[in-house]
Amino acid sequence: MSLKRMLEEVAGRYGGKTAITCGDRRLSYTDLDEASNKLANALIKLGVTKGDRVAMLLSNSPEFVVTYFGIVKIGAITVPLDINYKIDELASLFDDCRPKILVTESPTLEPLIPVLSRFKSIKQVIDLGAEDGGHFLSYRGIMAVSSASKIESGPEPEDIAQIAYTSGPSFNPEGVMLPHHCLVTEAAISGDGFQQGDKDIVLLYALPLYHAFGLVSGLLVSICKGSTVVIVPGTGLSIASSMAAIEKEQATIFLGVPYIFALAVSMAGKEGMERDLTSLRLCASAGAPLPVDIIRQFKKHYGFYILDCWGLTEAICLVTCPPIDGSGELGSVGKALPGWEVKIVDDAGRELASNQAGEVIVRGLVMKGYYNNPQATARVLRDGWLYTGDIGKMDENGYLFITGRKKDIIIVKGQNIRPSDIERVLQTHPKVAEAAVLGIPDELRGEMVGAVIKLKEGKMATEQEIKRFCLERMVTYKVPKQVTFLDSLPRTAAGKIDREGIRAFLSIPPLFPGETISSAEGIVPLKLSIE
Repeated sequence: MSLKRMLEEVAGRYGGKTAITCGDRRLSYTDLDEASNKLANALIKLGVTKGDRVAMLLSNSPEFVVTYFGIVKIGAITVPLDINYKIDELASLFDDCRPKILVTESPTLEPLIPVLSRFKSIKQVIDLGAEDGGHFLSYRGIMAVSSASKIESGPEPEDIAQIAYTSGPSFNPEGVMLPHHCLVTEAAISGDGFQQGDKDIVLLYALPLYHAFGLVSGLLVSICKGSTVVIVPGTGLSIASSMAAIEKEQATIFLGVPYIFALAVSMAGKEGMERDLTSLRLCASAGAPLPVDIIRQFKKHYGFYILDCWGLTEAICLVTCPPIDGSGELGSVGKALPGWEVKIVDDAGRELASNQAGEVIVRGLVMKGYYNNPQATARVLRDGWLYTGDIGKMDENGYLFITGRKKDIIIVKGQNIRPSDIERVLQTHPKVAEAAVLGIPDELRGEMVGAVIKLKEGKMATEQEIKRFCLERMVTYKVPKQVTFLDSLPRTAAGKIDREGIRAFLSIPPLFPGETISSAEGIVPLKLSIE
């Protein structure tokens, strides 16, 4: 089934029931279906055809949902992007996916205006805030004159619906190609795992819709099951406001990354946190490791277990989920959802016995591949299995425990970051000779970015100077929170930078319990003077 058919069938079944609520606005399933038809017909008039890419730079809003479904209804491919990306970051993604249309909003569009002409593939820009007659197309204007008639032709289930960039802008972007049928089936499976139905009210707070967990587990699961999605307008991260929204909207399901639940624990008992949460029946987390202590403390303060789920964008979203009654193994990310196979293998691909740690590989509803990147696709898709890059073990009862990370990724507030991308930016600084970036465990964020720098001979720089340089060139959560200067960066016998040696020197604890750190011998801190 395609996403187009899924929405049409759900709208036919639930009609006037509320699909989306945002502040005082309410969209029924009929409203959503008809509004997305209008957007689809408008795109057709603009020359968008099956297979064209349409980039979305939109914050969480009803317009995001309407635009997403309008794009996929005509068989075009939606490319949701982080609204916080800087120009250079967006440029690498635009150059990769070559969108025909950009749908955005005025605050995000303004810094892009001077450089838009460099992106030759973008033929039109649709601005949510523009007025008719302006330089860009007005979203309200085209919706006002567009037909709500049903799109007769459309995508096939096997067609690509979305390209999702897993770790943001990169020297070598990895845009995950997600087919319609995988998104629809994953929504149904995840919804069954949550035992979600048409009576549920799902709160999406500080969980962006351009993120797989928010889009698939939050939005698409809810549409598939006829639930109501509560979108909280704005971009702030006030956990007290989320508790108020649960009480006001009588939400039954609350989804978040570990950062959100860690904030809730840290704020327990403080002003604004005492709310009636009796409507809630389920809290679920994904996107990064969730410390067991946060699960315990959240249960103590709020009375709910958090389901610590696991998955990845390449697997559409969720692969495992604990039992919703809280009866699973604490510290585990649960068992494989229906339709999924999970194995633990060694470096040679041989399956390991129970309770032995190795790479987690999965088989099921996986991506079609990385857009324009066959080499990266071949690296992770082998013989029908997706090699996830996560290290884990499985007990005799099938419960999966994530114990480490094979791939070089830092996860900050649920956002994946490649250290190499930050290193490339740092090495363009006129005073930097070499740089290494690594993740540092953080109680709230999960991890934060740390940078270790060797300066060019005779040069001096401050931590604030390096941070300002990065802030001008990358999204805020990528900017190093800690900068250390060394006389030289240690290297392994193979000539690579010895990140574990740096960790030992800086006394950085392991992210996962049980990991070991190598020796710091031979690392010398920078003398802050010019000799």
